[in-house]
Amino acid sequence: MTTALLMVDIQKDYFKGGRNELFNSDQAVMHAREALTLFRNKNLPIVHIQCILLDENATFFLPDTEGIKIHEKVQPRSDEKVIVKHTPDSFFQTELHQYLESIKVTRLVICGMMSHICIDSTVRTAHRLGFEVILLSEACATKDLIWNDTLIPAKTVHDTFMASLQDTFAKTMNINSLYKTV
Repeated sequence: MTTALLMVDIQKDYFKGGRNELFNSDQAVMHAREALTLFRNKNLPIVHIQCILLDENATFFLPDTEGIKIHEKVQPRSDEKVIVKHTPDSFFQTELHQYLESIKVTRLVICGMMSHICIDSTVRTAHRLGFEVILLSEACATKDLIWNDTLIPAKTVHDTFMASLQDTFAKTMNINSLYKTV
């Protein structure tokens, strides 16, 4: 079984000073960095997903802005694949699936941002495509949401999405458990 690390949208717009700062993004990137170091040390495949939004109504991840750059703490190396996407799902209209098949990946460790959109859609598609999915919960981040004039705190949003993906679509774990798994 070949395992790859999929780092989704860990980009500057999601951090302090960015156009869409997330709750706990600094903590999430540190855990993502731990996973990245683990995969690099084991010479396992790593794929960075970079979102650039082309919708004229987009307010972040705009083309040719600083915010689309991958965060410096998880900068891709020249031997690591970077795939650009324009929608929440990392597989939709990208080369991701074909690339993973070409390097014989059967299991994905997924982390990144945002838990309730891009992580959710990417995990569900990965599962549907037949990949075994491990989701690093503490290496993901999201933001507060509003539903029916009620504020839903980011922690609740994150925990709800992790719980909804657990077991049916992914095995959700923390970084310490990953060390025992990969």
